Amino acid sequence: MDLLNVAGELSGTERQRLLGIRQVAQHQVRKQSVGYWDREEFPTELIGKLAELGLGGLQLGDSSHLLRGLIHAELARADISISSVVGIHNELVLGMIRDLGSEEQRAQWLGKLAGFEAYGAFALTEPEHGSDIAGGIRSTAQRDGDQYVLNGAKRWIGMGTFSDFALVWAKDEETSQVGAYLVEADRPGYSASKIEHKIGLRSMQNADIRLENVRIPVANKLPGVTSFAAANQLLMQSRAWVGWQAVGAMMATLDICSEYVAQRQQFGQPLAAFQLIQQPLAEIAGNLSACLSMMGDIARKQERAELHMVDAAMAKSTATRLARDSAALGRAMLGGNGIVSDFEMAKVFCDVEILHTYEGTYEINSLIVGRALTGVSAFV
Repeated sequence: MDLLNVAGELSGTERQRLLGIRQVAQHQVRKQSVGYWDREEFPTELIGKLAELGLGGLQLGDSSHLLRGLIHAELARADISISSVVGIHNELVLGMIRDLGSEEQRAQWLGKLAGFEAYGAFALTEPEHGSDIAGGIRSTAQRDGDQYVLNGAKRWIGMGTFSDFALVWAKDEETSQVGAYLVEADRPGYSASKIEHKIGLRSMQNADIRLENVRIPVANKLPGVTSFAAANQLLMQSRAWVGWQAVGAMMATLDICSEYVAQRQQFGQPLAAFQLIQQPLAEIAGNLSACLSMMGDIARKQERAELHMVDAAMAKSTATRLARDSAALGRAMLGGNGIVSDFEMAKVFCDVEILHTYEGTYEINSLIVGRALTGVSAFV
């Protein structure tokens, strides 16, 4: 539900594309995703449907930032795990190779990635360093003739269990400069293991990755990465994308709750007739509309190349906070049925917890905004 008609700002062609994606997401992905989520299984079949829509190469097209954002929202509206796969694939893997890779790397991988014929993993976070990763990278790369030798460990790496390669952020032992290295998953010394027992984004296959004397050609180093500043640019855009995911989560909450309260009978009438139901529904709609408006502004800044980290941090922290509040209201509205995935709300409720935490925790993004407001850094 788009009460502000933000999609009305799209061109006619873009509106038609968005509508087509919405139809597929709602009728061929939404209900079908529940079983994959329950089993913690990657939804290969469902990703295939999105490949047919060209969503593996969303980042390569000439569509507007507003359309791309609304597409991410529509995917999250259907399933947040699947939207994470599409977003990370485009924003952090395909986009990184396109913008920071060599001609050879682009020629080898962009076509395959665009068709979801190959997957990559964005390997930045480490077991002991998450929020402080900018100064805490411990993974290393050592030059040895015409090769680099990589050692270290990475954690929470999306699609890391089955990706064809990982884009590993590591520190050059000789220069202490941070670089990025394309490491194929079949290299000796490279291993990935699935992180089990997650409460959310259960279809997303997060991994622990270990690098033990992994040798790669010098040509596998991404030439566009000469410092951690490159990672910050990527994270800025991905935080804006998570804001759109939060919009989709609120759309899903409103969809699920509106359908449920119209059908569920209590005390001889539909739940929708009760004030205690209408009030939280209105609050969820308000949260959604506020975030849609904010994310529309973010898209316009992106079009003008005027997006700054403080903008992305505020969008990510605010939208995920309101999505979390909305999901809590929605889960309560469904009563006991709100705690089982069969009714979908429990799945959204749990997935939103991950949105609140990943791509920079709520607290870290809030401190980025606080630093901009006060001129004083609260980071150690």
